[in-house]
Amino acid sequence: MKSGTKKDAVITGILFITATVTAIIGLRLYDPVLNNSAYLTLGVSHSNQIIAGAVSELILACTAAGTGLMLYPYLRRYNESLGLGYLSFRLLEVVFILVGIVSVLALLTLSRLYTSSPAPDTAAFEAIGGILKAIHDWTFMLGPNFMLGINTFLYCYVFYQTRLVPRRLAAFGMVGAGCILIAAVLELFGVILQISTWGVLLAFPVFAFEMFLAFWLIRKGFNLKILPEEELTIAG
Repeated sequence: MKSGTKKDAVITGILFITATVTAIIGLRLYDPVLNNSAYLTLGVSHSNQIIAGAVSELILACTAAGTGLMLYPYLRRYNESLGLGYLSFRLLEVVFILVGIVSVLALLTLSRLYTSSPAPDTAAFEAIGGILKAIHDWTFMLGPNFMLGINTFLYCYVFYQTRLVPRRLAAFGMVGAGCILIAAVLELFGVILQISTWGVLLAFPVFAFEMFLAFWLIRKGFNLKILPEEELTIAG
């Protein structure tokens, strides 16, 4: 493997790991405003924690975009349409993440206004807060669930056809993508909650796949010589 290709693989692996870690950290740091009924008063008292969560998710957005940009040249080499489709859905995922960050920061501002007001209209503040929390929940569902499932399936399909990584790993990725898509659809219809036992179980396969893929890329890199050059193009 050429040194440049190996470097790309290592960077991609690190980006996948960083994206996963920052996603978990960000969600945990948001806890005072997203998972507490007293968020209007807790937000301002945990402002540094909330801002740290926003920074963590900004890193997530950057690393998610980074994986898209790093993988796209390799996917495009074998099928430009699928490569462009993957990049588009990955960037859409990033857009949803950014909208979610804005909604949480708006909740922090709402908390500051509420606590600084001498006679706040609690019902009005709670109504606005409920809308902002709903925006975060919907963006989380559509971005890191729905869009993630689509873009993961696309690049895993290319990986499976071209054997850029072992086929078993690529197949596992497609299964994980299917599971997270099922979770997203069930959440959309209110069958399961995002943060629930079923939600975690359906999200775990794609999480495990990304970690296996990341460590594989860091250690082994992309396999560009498994097939003759003329056989590497996927029929579109």
